[in-house]
Formats: sequence, structure tokens, C-alpha cells
Amino acid sequence: MIIIHAKNYVNAAKEEEFVNEIQQLISASKAESGNISYELFKDTAEEHAYMMVEVWQDLEAVDAHNKSKHFTSFVAKAPEYLSRPMELKVFNGKQIK
Repeated sequence: MIIIHAKNYVNAAKEEEFVNEIQQLISASKAESGNISYELFKDTAEEHAYMMVEVWQDLEAVDAHNKSKHFTSFVAKAPEYLSRPMELKVFNGKQIK
């Protein structure tokens, strides 16, 4: 299982537009084969910051996602919304039962 944390620092003037735009990415990503979850969370300690938490079945699913039209389209638009570079952390994990 691959877990991705993508922290986005959003320009305050573009925050509403960012939230609206990213909904398409979330919806399409959740429908992808190999996606376990894909959720956006607003940071409660830092203004205008959001954490995307993604869980994928394997690296092949992540690779397919990174090549998808909805992902590449959003990545192309992201710089107009962000106030600084995204922080990305990728983890290899498994669920503990």
C-alpha cells in the first residue's frame, strides 16, 4: 500500500477557486483502479494550507494516476493557486488489523 501526503499552500486570494478546482481531481481519482482513498483536509493550524492524503494499492496504481488526464491537467494549473511549492511525502505501508 502506498500512502501519499501532499501539502498544498494556497494563495489566499485563490483559495475558493483552488477548492472548487480540486474537487474534479478528487472525484476522478477516487474512481481510478487501485485507489483506496483520496481525501483533502484543511489544516487547522496553518491558514490556507491543505493536505491531500492518498492511499493506493501499489506503485503501479500511483504511476497510472500520475499519468492520468485529470492529474496532469490539475498539476498544470496548480502553480496559479499555490503560494509556495507543495510538500510531498510518500510512504510504503500496510494496514495493521
